[in-house]
Amino acid sequence: MTPFTAELLGTMLMILMGDGVVANVVLDKTKGHAGGWMVVTTAWALAVFVGVVVAAPYSGAHLNPAVTFAFALTGQFPWERVLPYVSAQMIGAALGAVLVWLAYRPHFEATPDPRTKLAVFCTAPEIRRTGWNFLTEMIGTFSLLFIIFYITVGEITLSDNISTLPVGLGSVGALPVAFTVWVIGLSLGGPTGYAINPARDLAPRVVHALLPIRGKGGSDWSYAWIPVAAPLCGAALAAWLYNMLL
Repeated sequence: MTPFTAELLGTMLMILMGDGVVANVVLDKTKGHAGGWMVVTTAWALAVFVGVVVAAPYSGAHLNPAVTFAFALTGQFPWERVLPYVSAQMIGAALGAVLVWLAYRPHFEATPDPRTKLAVFCTAPEIRRTGWNFLTEMIGTFSLLFIIFYITVGEITLSDNISTLPVGLGSVGALPVAFTVWVIGLSLGGPTGYAINPARDLAPRVVHALLPIRGKGGSDWSYAWIPVAAPLCGAALAAWLYNMLL
C-alpha cells in the first residue's frame, strides 16, 4: 500500500467511525439516540485508533493536516510530501462522510432539524464567539500535537535511517494517541466540539454542502475557517515549543 492510499483509507475509516457515532447519537430513531458526550468522545478515540492501526505501517498515520504540518515544521517530515498527504486526508475524510450518510440516510430523513444534520458532518460552537472559539481549537490541537511528539519520539529513534520513514504516529502509538484524543474530547471538547483536524471538519462540511440531504439547511461557512486555521496555529505552536525544549 502506498502512503497516499494509507492516509486516504485511514482517514476514511476514522471519519466513518467518528462521524458515524455522532449520527448514531444525534439523529432521530437510532439505537444510540441521545447516548451522550461520553459515547461520542469514546467512539472518536477508538475511530482514531482504527485509522492509525490501518495506516501506520505504510504512511505513519498522520490522518490530520495539522499532524503533517507539525512534523514538517520540526524537520521530521519532508515538505514535498505535505501536499500529497493532505490531499489524501481530505479525500479520505470526504469518502468517510459519504459512507456515514449512506449508512444513516433514513435517519437523516427522519430528523427535522437542519443543525442536527449538519452536526454529523462538522463541528460548531455552543457559544459563538470567534476569538474564544479559535482559541479553544488552537489549545486542543496544541495539546494533541505536543503529546504526539513525545509518543512518537521513541519510534523515531528506533530507526537507523529516519529520513526514509513516513514519520507519524506508528502502530505503537495507536493506543496512547487514542487516549489522548479521548481526554481532549472530554476535557476541551465542550465549547466547539474539538475538530482539532482541518480534514475532519472541512471535507465533510463540503460533502454536506454537495449531498442531496432533504431539509439540510446551510453548511455554516462563516464558521468553517476556524476548524482549519486554529488547528494549524496550534500545531505550529506545539512544533515551536517542542523544538525549543529539545
